[in-house]
Amino acid sequence: MSQRVRSVLSAVLVGLACLLAPLGVLAVWATYGIEDGARYAATTEPLVSDAGVQDAIAAAVTDGIMREVHVGQPLQGSVHAFVHDAVRSFTDTDAFRSAWDTANLTAHDAVIRALRGDDDHPVIIDLAPATERLKRRLTDDHVPFAGRIPVAHTEITLLEAEDLTKLRKGFHVLEVTGFWLPGAAVGFALTGILVAVCRRRAVLVTGLGTALGAGLLVVAIEVGRRMTLRDLPAGVSQPAAGAVYDALTHSLRTVSWLLLALGLAVAVGAWVTGLVLRRRRAAAGDDAVATEGTEGTERVQA
Repeated sequence: MSQRVRSVLSAVLVGLACLLAPLGVLAVWATYGIEDGARYAATTEPLVSDAGVQDAIAAAVTDGIMREVHVGQPLQGSVHAFVHDAVRSFTDTDAFRSAWDTANLTAHDAVIRALRGDDDHPVIIDLAPATERLKRRLTDDHVPFAGRIPVAHTEITLLEAEDLTKLRKGFHVLEVTGFWLPGAAVGFALTGILVAVCRRRAVLVTGLGTALGAGLLVVAIEVGRRMTLRDLPAGVSQPAAGAVYDALTHSLRTVSWLLLALGLAVAVGAWVTGLVLRRRRAAAGDDAVATEGTEGTERVQA
């Protein structure tokens, strides 16, 4: 194989490796970080203590209570503040955490079952069980007007029927690629380095390309966050939505930064190695020239 062919083949393989690396990280995160129920629960567990999420839930519950309570205008502000403070304090209790875990995992399981299934019905969850538990606890804690919280079968649509087909295809792609994409990236990188004419240079390019791909993934996560918060429906709390987004993408963001650091470390290591080798060659050349000069002088003197 000629050097030109080896250089072209190495460039193609290294380029594919650098392209697949961030995509592999994304696929693994979606498949093993979001799809797995236990990991999803561990990822979203800190949200139950997030101030933004607690404030959003307290505001929603308070508004629901106030719609059922009819007080005069002079007392409305005071009653609203009192009820809000009582509900807000409830969000720090174990009962709230239990209700949160139940509703959260119920929604997650419903979405995953729909994505793995083949029916075209919308994904809907009923909040009545969680509302009943909340009402019972607030009533036991003597929160004013808690007994008036309506416990109707409140259904929330998580996924519309027309969105299921498109999302299901993407979900299946992620399930498959989450297994082989990382391995393919590593395999392409190693093969590209082995066939390269200058392997040190191939390692340097691989490191820089990997770091660039990881950096673009970090930027994409941040852009996605801004777009998500910008396009929120009216009435949805931005701090709460931001906390949810940050919790779900925390592991993805961490792995992206680690991949960026690894790529830069590999590139710097290859560059330093080349620098040391060049200096050694230069020193060896100087020694050879000095030796030849000494031998020539000795011959002249002789």
